[in-house]
Amino acid sequence: MTAISDPTRRAALAIIWDGGEHCVCELMAKLEASQSRMSRHMKVLREAGIVTDRRDAQWVRFRRNPELAPDLVAVIDAVLAAERRSERKVA
Repeated sequence: MTAISDPTRRAALAIIWDGGEHCVCELMAKLEASQSRMSRHMKVLREAGIVTDRRDAQWVRFRRNPELAPDLVAVIDAVLAAERRSERKVA
């Protein structure tokens, strides 16, 4: 799944994966990314069906796709968990 191959997209997923809804402005701040860069990354995740979006005035809010197949959820869970373990080993 190439949609989660990029480190920025995985970092965004790690934020979104809590089940809440997150504004692109929040993702920009936490990941120190420009609006255009963050929007491009989120478009890839949306087109892959991993996240859904909702326009809220000038911002777009993203959340985990509740209709994502359980096997794909398991893969993403495993990738994010492995990345957290890797980060703890480095720190």
